[in-house]
Amino acid sequence: MKLSGSRWKARGRHLSWRAAAGSAVVLAVAVAAAPSAVASGAHAGTVRVAIPTPPKDPAVAALVPASVRAKGYVTVAMDATYAPDEFVAPNGHTIIGMDADFNAALGAVMGIKWKAVNATFDTIIPGLESGKFDVGNSSFTVTAAREKVVTFVTYFKAGEAFYVKSSSTLKLGGLSSLCGLTVAVESGTTEQSDAQSTIATCKKAGKKPDEVQSYPNQNEANLAVASGRADLGFADSQVAGYIVQQSHGQFKLDGRAIEVAPYGIAFPKSSKLPRATQAAFEVLMKDGVYAKILAKWGVQAGAVGRSTIAG
Repeated sequence: MKLSGSRWKARGRHLSWRAAAGSAVVLAVAVAAAPSAVASGAHAGTVRVAIPTPPKDPAVAALVPASVRAKGYVTVAMDATYAPDEFVAPNGHTIIGMDADFNAALGAVMGIKWKAVNATFDTIIPGLESGKFDVGNSSFTVTAAREKVVTFVTYFKAGEAFYVKSSSTLKLGGLSSLCGLTVAVESGTTEQSDAQSTIATCKKAGKKPDEVQSYPNQNEANLAVASGRADLGFADSQVAGYIVQQSHGQFKLDGRAIEVAPYGIAFPKSSKLPRATQAAFEVLMKDGVYAKILAKWGVQAGAVGRSTIAG
């Protein structure tokens, strides 16, 4: 879940093992967790599940603005370091993941190609405002602050979760349990905002405040936990579960997911695409492609019954 200040949430990072504090540590992309626990499902990069390409829907395609139909595609910004939602494939350049599959399916139904561009998370919303990107699809949590800047089409739900080294004896039970601890987060995420807001809460309660370490991408936040520089990592629930499952026993989840909220695909306020996108999601939910994409990445617990426009 990404955001900054008031939380430009996102959520997506490509995980890879690296050397840390003299020991070899690796983080590979893996399967996601449900909002409250690690989900079961096919491991990304291990099992390939073919998702059928839905046909173009004439009624939905008619909702796409003429200017977009003439161009033939939309530019979709994604921070491809947030597995299993969006991350870089083994070939080093293709973006894959739940959101990447939704890009392909939505584009097919709408009759326009969704062309992914890899971008740093905290540059996506400014890029939408400036016209650099047409769409932002990078695990954005829908928040009131973000709704003031962009329009969302909701499609998923996720929470936030803590992960620690397997040897950790911490017993985390929510944001209040962070007092006195060092927390590793990705910059611009909701987790960064929440962890920073806890500092004042700890002080008010007469406790030592938490220390928030912010990193430019999820990989570096994971490395901080693995190397012992941070007591715990804090990420969207399915991403935290993905990290844990692919850590080969080095990490574990600690406590249950908190702050479960909807994800949304983001559009500039001036965009005419949200209605067409929402209608396309309705088609995908009805024909079963939506459920198949979630099942492919092991994140069925994040399914929602309908897509809405917010902001």
